[in-house]
Amino acid sequence: MRKFTTIPQRGDFAYQCLVGPQNVSGAKLADLRDHYGLKLTKHMPFGCVRDDDGHIYAMVRAINAPGSSPNPTKFIYQSTRLDNKNVRVDKARIATQALTMFPKRWLDGDTACWSSLDEEMGNPWLITASGTRFSWKEEGLLDLSGSLIGNGMQWYLPGEEWGTFYVSQLYDVKGICEGRPVKGVIALDQAWLPEGGSIHFHKDLVVNNKMHVIWWSFATIYKDGTWDVGSFMVGHDHLGYAILQNHKGEIYCTTDIEGSVVHKPGSYFVESARIVLEGNEEWEFLPDKKGEMIDFVGGFPITAQQEGRWRRVGDTREPDRWMGWGESDRRNGTARNVRGQDL
Repeated sequence: MRKFTTIPQRGDFAYQCLVGPQNVSGAKLADLRDHYGLKLTKHMPFGCVRDDDGHIYAMVRAINAPGSSPNPTKFIYQSTRLDNKNVRVDKARIATQALTMFPKRWLDGDTACWSSLDEEMGNPWLITASGTRFSWKEEGLLDLSGSLIGNGMQWYLPGEEWGTFYVSQLYDVKGICEGRPVKGVIALDQAWLPEGGSIHFHKDLVVNNKMHVIWWSFATIYKDGTWDVGSFMVGHDHLGYAILQNHKGEIYCTTDIEGSVVHKPGSYFVESARIVLEGNEEWEFLPDKKGEMIDFVGGFPITAQQEGRWRRVGDTREPDRWMGWGESDRRNGTARNVRGQDL
């Protein structure tokens, strides 16, 4: 039973989330309608793929909604091939691609499509998504495609002045990156915020109020063909949700979640992290030794972005491909209502 030690104002539910699965379709992905009085800000395809040498390639593109207020992200491309130590922003390769602010968009049957503009400078790009398939092509850089993993996920967070509606779906992909065969996972997220809002930047109920301790999306496909996929957040007050799915078709959601983070000494990045669902189911983060996205620190996003793998404690299955891209913020704290500090 949830207990309240302070009483919020009318319209403020002390950061309680509503969380559940959602049916993915091209028509819904292309739909620009408002939800709960909030405006669509953008679609956010992002994820990590790896080559046969174990190098990580991480990319994200902003597909800004018409009339939205964009944050600083347009297209970010990173890899571990620059220094073989961390996931680094590859400015040279970014510069060759079209940095589209508001893309072309259309619906082809039940496939949502977005692309660069016809007369735009830089190499063209095309992204497509439906309830079964996904593709992402950046001319001269990458060409990925694959299938939906499980079902979509969604959560809603009301606030007295601001709110957030967040939708996600993850795809198992393979293809070519920098001319090399790769495989991994791409998430396609969408965020609805108050008019004029932009995720991680302005009128963001969670980030602007320094509320979250840990926020991750992940998927792992194991060598035996089984898989796990999920999304979760732990923060202050009553902030928190988790939605998990697996190859058995099981989908379970909860807002009874706790978590803890240990940051590396003198660093913004995670050394270890765990979450506990409903008091008994425990998951742990295995940081990739090269997974720290160090070029974000001191810039945008303001939180430490990091790649690794999430697994249920005690799970010994061997992974084949995965993505565990998420964030923590030591300034916000290390557990619920345990506030942190800067370096």
